[in-house]
Amino acid sequence: MKLTVLVDNNTQIDSYYLGEPGVSYYLEDDDEKILFDTGYSEIFLKNAKKMRKDLDKISKVIISHGHDDHTGGLKDFFKESKKLELIAHPNCFDYKEDATGLYIGSPINKEELSKKCQLKLSKEPLKISEHLTFLGEIPSSNDFETRYTIGKTVQKNQKIDDTLVDDSALVYKGKQGLFIITGCSHSGICNIIEYAKKVCQENRIQGVIGGFHLFEKNERLEKTIHYLKENKIEQLYPCHCVSLQAKIEMGKKLNIKEVGVGLKIEQN
Repeated sequence: MKLTVLVDNNTQIDSYYLGEPGVSYYLEDDDEKILFDTGYSEIFLKNAKKMRKDLDKISKVIISHGHDDHTGGLKDFFKESKKLELIAHPNCFDYKEDATGLYIGSPINKEELSKKCQLKLSKEPLKISEHLTFLGEIPSSNDFETRYTIGKTVQKNQKIDDTLVDDSALVYKGKQGLFIITGCSHSGICNIIEYAKKVCQENRIQGVIGGFHLFEKNERLEKTIHYLKENKIEQLYPCHCVSLQAKIEMGKKLNIKEVGVGLKIEQN
């Protein structure tokens, strides 16, 4: 598998790409070309063009969850219909607003998308290529990554607290174990890893890239660091929604790596 960062909050030094508070990755698994998330705007298209990544060859789009920093580029990507699959959780394209009432969901809804591509929504894990699996809905497996609320969503015509049940991730199963690819890890990065182990029936973890949604020095961060250390994960790429303070604390006990637009990772 080859992974290229198209969008992140940061850019690699001297790479001269565009950055924004969002996530988008270009994945290659043998002949399969896959787009994971689309960032906040159209800049993933500009960066891909500059990197000479032909997004017309993509066969699948995976959306980690419905927030606009991961779905914002969908409207530009689907200006025209495309013969590809879009895979996400069934609640991914529900209405979402923040605590102030500001809309923070996808700029293009489920009905529109179903006319633009082959929409495949699943709570269950889905194999999307020879080595990559979409995890679907992530169950809780520990007591320190409890679900939290971010604004409101709409279910059965009623506004309810949004606990981001639509948050999912990808897992690559290689010769040396698993490599996890996540958006924001609202489900909890340790919950995601544990579920990936179960789905793939593999306990070895090669690495993890994505947002871990960790900001403060607290018990959740401490227990997350302990879990990652216990699992002996050599390649850790915390990015997007991980604060500098959290990275500093992680760096004291873990071998974390820098992430920016233009980063390339290869896994066997």
